[in-house]
Amino acid sequence: MKTEFKKRLTIKWMGKLISSTVIYTVAFVFIYFSLSFICHQINWYDENLLYQILKIIDNNDYLILFIWLIGFIYLFFHNLMQLMNYMEEIANASKILIENNHEKIHLPEDLKEIEIKMNLVKQQSIANAKKADEQEKRKNDLIVYLAHDIKTPLTSMIGYLSLLDEITDMPKKKRQKYINIALEKSYKLEELMNELFDITRFNAETIQLKKEIINLSLMIEQITDDFYPLLMEKEKMIIFKKKESIHLNADPDKLARVLNNVIKNAINYSPKKSKITIELQKEEEMAHIVITNMGHKINEEELSKIFEKFYRMDHARNSKTGGSGLGLAIAKEIVEMHQGTINAKSDENETKFIISLPISNEKNLKKKARKD
Repeated sequence: MKTEFKKRLTIKWMGKLISSTVIYTVAFVFIYFSLSFICHQINWYDENLLYQILKIIDNNDYLILFIWLIGFIYLFFHNLMQLMNYMEEIANASKILIENNHEKIHLPEDLKEIEIKMNLVKQQSIANAKKADEQEKRKNDLIVYLAHDIKTPLTSMIGYLSLLDEITDMPKKKRQKYINIALEKSYKLEELMNELFDITRFNAETIQLKKEIINLSLMIEQITDDFYPLLMEKEKMIIFKKKESIHLNADPDKLARVLNNVIKNAINYSPKKSKITIELQKEEEMAHIVITNMGHKINEEELSKIFEKFYRMDHARNSKTGGSGLGLAIAKEIVEMHQGTINAKSDENETKFIISLPISNEKNLKKKARKD
């Protein structure tokens, strides 16, 4: 940021110095020729002091250059002092820039462009700081929620296992029932622990892409098959609509993570016995994956935050489907690393997630895929 301001200030100062030098030189030449004309056109007495001075100046090119040089040196140092004043003004403004308040920066009129830029930077900095604070609060809230939620299955497990340990002659059917309940609670505990690890690991994780040629259509089919047990449990189904096979250069593991996160979100937040539709479309040099689930409308405020880290919608906090709020944030980061976009739309009946990924030289990709 300092380098940018320094560059802008230097360009402005150089422009001002050059323009003032040109104006000064033109004025100097005009005055010189005017005095020279006066000197030759008027009949002077030889002893006239003004005439003698004009005559000396008129006949001495070095003296003329020296006089111009003195004026230029004054002009240069005058502009230099102004530059120093500008730098001092910017240094003072920089102190306001780093302060976390809404005080505006004010600079001289000549620095209006820099003033606007600094105020925009400050506004963005305040917005980023606020966003970071909100995310930190969400993370802390989630840790509290998860810590509370962890206690519930853990208490149940301890209770049922204690009964199994204490009552040695418990009927086989009842014993099996308690074992099944304890196992179910242990799975829930594992899920909550994984979410807790996701929260602590997210900021430290650096996502790196390892791209290769993939058949996007085939990948979606394989991923939807993996969700079959979950779909059966929730009495839902996925319908995959594709017009053609699409190949693209992408990281298969990371892209699979994106699809898993978005599809899982669609399954969790759709009503029982509903359908999730996945459409694969091609438009010019872009592949569009549209994942649609039935359900209540997501309002505009929630929709604008849905891809932020640690964000969970209000109704998700008290539901079994409310996760760590990282799935869609991770999906967004991976998609953008592929130079793509991910957006969400919602109305009274359904919610759509649109993942758009670039396709480059698809014919060559298909040829390479066949060779491999």
